[in-house]
Amino acid sequence: MSLLPVDAALAAILARVPPVSSEIVDIAQAVGRVLAEPIIARHDQPPFNASAMDGYAVRAADVQPDEFLTVIGSAQAGARFEGVMGHGEAVRIFTGAPLPEGADTVIMQEEAIRDGERVRFAVPARPGHSVRLKGNDFAVGDTLVAAGERLSPMQISVIAAANIAEIPVSRRPRIALVATGDELVPPGQPLGPDQIVASNSFGLAAMLAPYADVVLDHGIMPDNREALREGIANVLAQDPDIVITSGGASVGEHDLVQDVLKDLGVSLDFWRINMRPGKPLMFGSLGRTLVFGLPGNPVSAMVTALVFIKPALRAWLGAAEHEPWHLPLAGATPPNSARRHFMRGRLVHTPTGPEVLPISQTDSGHTSSLAYADLLIIQPENDAGQQSGTLVAVLPIDGF
Repeated sequence: MSLLPVDAALAAILARVPPVSSEIVDIAQAVGRVLAEPIIARHDQPPFNASAMDGYAVRAADVQPDEFLTVIGSAQAGARFEGVMGHGEAVRIFTGAPLPEGADTVIMQEEAIRDGERVRFAVPARPGHSVRLKGNDFAVGDTLVAAGERLSPMQISVIAAANIAEIPVSRRPRIALVATGDELVPPGQPLGPDQIVASNSFGLAAMLAPYADVVLDHGIMPDNREALREGIANVLAQDPDIVITSGGASVGEHDLVQDVLKDLGVSLDFWRINMRPGKPLMFGSLGRTLVFGLPGNPVSAMVTALVFIKPALRAWLGAAEHEPWHLPLAGATPPNSARRHFMRGRLVHTPTGPEVLPISQTDSGHTSSLAYADLLIIQPENDAGQQSGTLVAVLPIDGF
């Protein structure tokens, strides 16, 4: 069987992702969620002409050198001046207060000379100065946040200012994780002479948690067909949206996951990808549940999750897909094979801007080099190798 190109595999996965569905959450729980519908302003902000500082509200035309105006009252935030300000009059005003009717300018208090109920100014008036006009921040009908945006604290702030307390966000999937392999033990446990620590589920849970309603780790399942079948059947019976296995995805005598998934009714779309690391990637579905079978090698598992599962989750939530960055190389890359290579790279800052330094380590079990990396360099199939300074496509490892 020939290897499926990376782009074809990703397209097949995205074609299986269901349409976005939404739920309503309180604004206090909305940060980090993806907006399912645009937020449209339903009132003007500010809802009135307002003072931008403490000072005096005046008619600009009334302000003349050494001439006093009569102070007829005051206005503060939440308590406007009731009445109309006439010729030769001023109103003491504080930041955020509605501008009195008849005024068109605010002069800051540091430029005012007060004498009892009179005031004059040390500077000329500038019409409209220090006045926040009605709707200056946003107006009725303005789109404040577009659908598909992941809500940041700044966006939460403007939504609150728009008097919106409940927000429509994309429903997040429930994800189930399964690790397989007789050689695996959980972190913190004593290691036998032929055992290694299981890291995949912990790295995957940390990577995928921002996209998920819940990530359930179903632990380690053995390389035993009946036990594995029973364990995965129990996982599928809980009706998760996405199941992700790691290990046992190849075709060796102890690689049982593919056969077990088929026995359980999972329809596999593909299971070998033209990439490195991560060739033995499986993908399929059972009803509405998407099933990913990742390689057991930890670098392969994390890289395939970044390249394939994260885009699927962004599509699930209706978030925009990210285009690769393009950065110059800070060091040369070697020639590549016929498989697309997602090479580890380190972001470096130079006097002329950011660059990506290739990491020479390519072992799919070498977790420390992946932990040191900031980016994956996308090296095309059969690439001859590139010199320092060449612009290359890269994928950020962290981030949504």
